[in-house]
Amino acid sequence: MGKRRTHRLSLATVTALLVTALLGGGIAPASPRDGTVSDKTPRDGSPRTGTPKDGTPESRTTGPGAPGGIPRLTDDRGRALTLRGWNVEDKTHHGPDALSAITERHFADLRAHGFNFARLLIFWDDLEPRRGQYSEAYLRKIRRILDWARAHRVHVVIDAHQDVFGPAFGHRGIPAWATRTDGLPFTSHPGDWFAEYFEPAVQRAFTHLYEDADLRRAQARMWRLLADRFGGHPAVLGYDLINEPMGELRQGEDLATAARRIEATQLTPMYRRLAAAIRAEDRTNWLFVEPTPIVGEGVPTGLGRVADERVVYAPHFYNTAMEAGADYDPAAGWIEAYEKAVTAYPRAQSVPVVVGEWGPLNSGLPNMRRFHDDALASFTRYSSGWAAYVWCYGGGYCALDREGRLRTNKERTVTPYAPAVAGTVRSDTYAPDTGTYRLAYRSTPLPGATVVSLPPSPTGWRITVAGRTAGAGAEHVPAGRARQVTVWAFGGAEVRVTVRPDGPTVCR
Repeated sequence: MGKRRTHRLSLATVTALLVTALLGGGIAPASPRDGTVSDKTPRDGSPRTGTPKDGTPESRTTGPGAPGGIPRLTDDRGRALTLRGWNVEDKTHHGPDALSAITERHFADLRAHGFNFARLLIFWDDLEPRRGQYSEAYLRKIRRILDWARAHRVHVVIDAHQDVFGPAFGHRGIPAWATRTDGLPFTSHPGDWFAEYFEPAVQRAFTHLYEDADLRRAQARMWRLLADRFGGHPAVLGYDLINEPMGELRQGEDLATAARRIEATQLTPMYRRLAAAIRAEDRTNWLFVEPTPIVGEGVPTGLGRVADERVVYAPHFYNTAMEAGADYDPAAGWIEAYEKAVTAYPRAQSVPVVVGEWGPLNSGLPNMRRFHDDALASFTRYSSGWAAYVWCYGGGYCALDREGRLRTNKERTVTPYAPAVAGTVRSDTYAPDTGTYRLAYRSTPLPGATVVSLPPSPTGWRITVAGRTAGAGAEHVPAGRARQVTVWAFGGAEVRVTVRPDGPTVCR
């Protein structure tokens, strides 16, 4: 999301925006046995995922219970991947000090808790501070971060992040030289920065980004450079083409209608342009495309098809009331409404889903334990994974305190899961009350390695495997560090894996 130093969008702001719009206000490295992707193949035009080099169609596995059979993200062996991780960022420093707040500790600690995924925020204004002049120092810093990720076996999606467009409005993202406002006004909103997206100057800047030919070319060149420099890096899984894109509302247009129009007529062509630019340099990695943040209000996206075999739908998962400081209300049905809205596009387009951001500002409220469990169960029903917000050390949205301990209810995200499944997933469930994880899948015809990730546990873990030809690399995992266990099976066997806390079962 944006700066996340203040509330994202107050209830009063949402109400005012909707009413105004409705009234016509004109708001103008890794080893495959680890469950991570192997080193990239040479860039000879053959994809690492999707259709194999020989042209044989890939068999796509589907998520358990996914409406209409939403496909799963896959690796170069065709195994179904699950990503579990966090956003990693430095929004404080820029210029010579850019990215300095990100250290190797971030990735070591991610892996130590069993996570395998990071969404790395980068900023175009730091990459290209002056038109046509790219910062080699910034590119070197990105590579250093990717090297840390590889060393700790963490997949990375490079996210071209923007908050309220960019530095022309006091934030980060699109460079000032690429910001055109036609002289429209801008008023800052301290304490309610998301409202700044509805300032006329900001909205007009998005219109120019989408429609001006020279800005289109500049954005495509930026992505082509990133794909050229990092497309072959073993840690890179994909590219998130723009964070939480917004646009310009028309006279008399309500917010939901505007969002769908922007997605259909401006975001879809932009994603197609950027996909073509990236594919000129990188044929192997996944392209992550986002709707507008209005999806969080339960509005299905208007995005059209991006004709590429490796597209991931990457919505964000934020609730207006909770972002304004309210506790989770299980009876309100927000998660159910969101899930219904967010699954329409991937079901129609047959693309995987990875939730790119989620997490409340105040995770210590009375119902937040329930919120984390309900959210995680929802993600498992339709997605290939998620990146929570944000892996840092301190207060606010940070996952950890300054000593590196998980903050209240953030530990709910630390569960067993299967980073890679060699077969078709039948079911994938975790019971937080008993700490029991269950995976059922039909194995591939040839022998294949499924990987089960087990987080640190004070009791250790007990693993049982059932199924013809099936076996596990271990039956017990001792207390202490995070571990991974390999499960082998072949011949289309129906495999059932159960992981329980070792010793007496207790409520968690």
